[in-house]
Amino acid sequence: MNISLSVKKEIGPQTSILKPLLHKYGIVFAFLFLCLTIALLGEISIQSGLWDSNYFLTKGNFLVVLRQVSINGVLAIGMTFVIIIAGVDLSVGSVLALAGIVASRFVTSSSNMAIGSFDSPILLPLMVAIIIGALCGFLNGYIISKFRLQAFIVTMGMLSAARGVTMLTTDGNPVSSLDSSFRVIGNSYVLGIPTPVLIFAAIFIASWILLNKTVFGRYVFAVGGNEKSARTSGIDVHKVKVAVYTLCGVLAAIAGLILTARTGSAQTSAGSAYELDAIAAVVIGGTSMAGGIGTLTGTLFGILIIGVMNNGLDLLGVQSYYQQIIKGLLIVAAVMLDPARKQSR
Repeated sequence: MNISLSVKKEIGPQTSILKPLLHKYGIVFAFLFLCLTIALLGEISIQSGLWDSNYFLTKGNFLVVLRQVSINGVLAIGMTFVIIIAGVDLSVGSVLALAGIVASRFVTSSSNMAIGSFDSPILLPLMVAIIIGALCGFLNGYIISKFRLQAFIVTMGMLSAARGVTMLTTDGNPVSSLDSSFRVIGNSYVLGIPTPVLIFAAIFIASWILLNKTVFGRYVFAVGGNEKSARTSGIDVHKVKVAVYTLCGVLAAIAGLILTARTGSAQTSAGSAYELDAIAAVVIGGTSMAGGIGTLTGTLFGILIIGVMNNGLDLLGVQSYYQQIIKGLLIVAAVMLDPARKQSR
């Protein structure tokens, strides 16, 4: 009897220390474990003669991963704000495509697609894209809040409408022959770092400050935690929701601009299913679908987990079908942990 009590006393403090560590840094441990696993599989591939060296651990591959996740990262930042207020935005992929294809028409040399001739190959399309994204996001937020409609239904409607407008804009044709100065946004490097990565980093830092160090950020958490209590305490819930969805639309438009500049053409099919990857990154990062709980740091690691997983499985020659299965299992596992997070808050 005394022995069992002493064992409990020894184990108890360790468990109490370990639990908050896993709760706070679990996503970091998961990311490091994934990287270690792929690196070890790479070493096995070298021993098997399949690889000449461990490509996964190279600096070049690391930059490739960051560049690949930058577009989804910008989308996921906006999605984090939306999910924290207990919403969802299924239209970000379509808004991305619409903003990209309209903005590209201001910087193309194709006579049948060009809209006028301008001397600002970066500023003008950026302004056009932001206006389009802000308008789409504003409409989402206004309709959801004003008429008390489900975000899922409203944003699904915007998904379809924005995609239809994208097709109408160019009769379903892509826009190519883009100005080389514009393409710098997606293809240049600064001190060896891809420009899309730097844009993503700048947006992440600004968004982190907005969410964690401003009154608006506190309002976002309050609305997501308990909308009725937030309204009772004097918070203008309508304005907060409209602002959050508008921000999400703007970030989707910026992501569309980066994608268009990177590929050198604007496709009407661009952004298809991108909203799913954005939601997956946010959920894997620990943001509660019930609202009121979430961090942009968690979303960052969620993005990196998806990016590293896709990159590692590609290097190992795993078919894309299996990648989709693994990604689905990750999302389900993250959602299963969601109630535990809610209760431990």
